[in-house]
Amino acid sequence: MERRIGEGTCGEKAGQPEGDQGFHVFLPFADMVAITIRPMKILLMTATAIVAALAAPLATAQGTYPTRPVKIVAPFAPGGLADVLARAVGERLQRSLGQPVIVENRPGAGGNVGADAVARAEADGHTLLMSSAGILTINEFLYEKMAFDPRVAFAPVSIVADMPMLLVVRADLPAPDAAQFIHLAREKPLFYGSPGHGTTGHLGMELFMHATGLKLQHVPYKSAAEAVQAALAGHTAAMFDNPPTVMAQIRAGGLRALGVAAKERISSLPNVPTLSESGVTNFEASSWFGLVVPAKTPPSVVDRLAADTASAVKDPQLQKRFADLGARLLGDTPTEFARRITEERARWGEVIRSAGIKLQ
Repeated sequence: MERRIGEGTCGEKAGQPEGDQGFHVFLPFADMVAITIRPMKILLMTATAIVAALAAPLATAQGTYPTRPVKIVAPFAPGGLADVLARAVGERLQRSLGQPVIVENRPGAGGNVGADAVARAEADGHTLLMSSAGILTINEFLYEKMAFDPRVAFAPVSIVADMPMLLVVRADLPAPDAAQFIHLAREKPLFYGSPGHGTTGHLGMELFMHATGLKLQHVPYKSAAEAVQAALAGHTAAMFDNPPTVMAQIRAGGLRALGVAAKERISSLPNVPTLSESGVTNFEASSWFGLVVPAKTPPSVVDRLAADTASAVKDPQLQKRFADLGARLLGDTPTEFARRITEERARWGEVIRSAGIKLQ
């Protein structure tokens, strides 16, 4: 049995009048049915895909998170502390989440490149950022333009690690403690080194000078390693930096730690007093890393990640591993993390503005 199917050109409707610019094809009835069914199959497949896409966020919101592998973006080069923390915590999150956790390094612009990628990601909890303090509390005051606004781009999950900064001097400097260093710095001009303008080493010393009224001369280097070598060679008198940067030289006797910029002493240097103990009242400055997700991520997902992160960093082996480097693993709540970001943003903003620091 054959049926006559009129079919127009250029998208015209079938069944048009004979005088129109159409053509006619004679096909067996079975073929006509197949032609009719195929579009129906395509329509059904498209509808199914749309329903699945719409259901994914709903499934996340209803508690089935995660539904696929989770990615942690480390916005600095491989081998750095952000990378090491992301991999260590990611390994443990993988167990609790029941999905693979992948670490992706996206360095550049003081962490801004990787942070921007996460800010633009889908807000479903499957993309996280191992953020530095700089990304969330400092960079907005240093850079003229940023692709994202750190005040609204992210939802805080949990601080992972905190490293109180150390005031260190070269071993032959006649200043055995922080109080005598302050006295010496008021008597004669001293130079201090840092890994560069706008780094935590630079800003930590700026904050210290702000608190004490000192005026030391800044010598920026290209890296923390160069700044350490400059102090060892006698080119600079002091540094303000994280324990992992200077711990080896402190233990080797090339540098002397004068004070910890925290409320409490650190276990890796139990004999080094806090700067508050040395007379710089309530002085705290630290470099930390924490997990954040894109803004508008469902609160239930944020809470789940926060709880799992807090559990992960309590691992005794992990605690010891990072304590030996001078870092404290924390694991706080989203509310506590958000409060710390707000407080430190205000403090660093004041320091940077008063020092007139700007980066291009």
